[in-house]
Amino acid sequence: MAILRLDPMMVKLLIVVLLATFLPAQGLFVPLFDWLTTAAIALLFFMHGAKLSREKIIAGSSHWRLHLWILFSTFVLFPILGLLLVWWHPVNLSDDIYTGFVYLCILPATVQSAIAFTSMAGGNVAAAVCSASASSLLGVFISPLLVNLVMNIHSAMPGNGLEQVGRIMLQLLVPFVLGHLARRWIGGWVERHRGLIGKTDQSSILLVVYSAFSEAVVNGIWHRVGVMTLVWILAGSIALLVIVLLINLLAARLFGFNRADEITILFCGSKKSLANGVPMANILFPAASVGIIVLPLMIFHQVQLMVCSFIAQRYHKAQQAAQAPAAEVRK
Repeated sequence: MAILRLDPMMVKLLIVVLLATFLPAQGLFVPLFDWLTTAAIALLFFMHGAKLSREKIIAGSSHWRLHLWILFSTFVLFPILGLLLVWWHPVNLSDDIYTGFVYLCILPATVQSAIAFTSMAGGNVAAAVCSASASSLLGVFISPLLVNLVMNIHSAMPGNGLEQVGRIMLQLLVPFVLGHLARRWIGGWVERHRGLIGKTDQSSILLVVYSAFSEAVVNGIWHRVGVMTLVWILAGSIALLVIVLLINLLAARLFGFNRADEITILFCGSKKSLANGVPMANILFPAASVGIIVLPLMIFHQVQLMVCSFIAQRYHKAQQAAQAPAAEVRK
């Protein structure tokens, strides 16, 4: 079954985690990987900016009720559920794991997979492009502020929330804006080489994950995280995603959205971005804690892809079944 297949990116992440477990970056390699990680993050967000089409954003920007709910789901509903999980504390897990769940809950939505699943299911693609892009951009400001608001944890670097936002803007937003401004010159090349750009994105994320997990392994992450901890993280990720999907589905129908908008709300309002989350974690949290804090995000990332793939296929089949009688009548 398609739902049981591991996403290729997740397989690569597992390989990188294993590599960091047995061959972590140490000694003189640490500053080298720090520099490479910073450069990779800048390149990642430069390419994100270059891929962003202003025309598509403008085309989908008028549907304010839909965008407002998706932003509410991403930056209000999710964080509330994350805080409730910490308050409930149902399982005896380390504080860093619970911090990881709250952290994933305050992140912006994905862009690529949200749009891809919306398109597959027959949703409002223009609105999905606008909403997912807005979430990604707003997350640069909102997520670090929420970290300081809801988490009692020190940054990897000294400073308050505004200074952290400044560092994130410098490392993420500035390359993004530069990439978008350069689109007029490199946009055609980017469109023709989307496969190469995708590989650059993946390589950047994998490098950041390797660097984070190398630090975590050196600080004894696998002495604190066992098989049962991973099982509980998986169970928590599934429960969190199912709750958000159900609330979004009920809200879409309660507020009278049509089928295409309902699909967009489901897929844009339930995603969390690995591409944004791992680089931000490197800035917001102590280096020794980053690896364990992003574990829930990495597992949730795979869960959301598997579950949303299944849902998108169901919507697609339902759409095909509904169109079949009309096609017969035209014959």
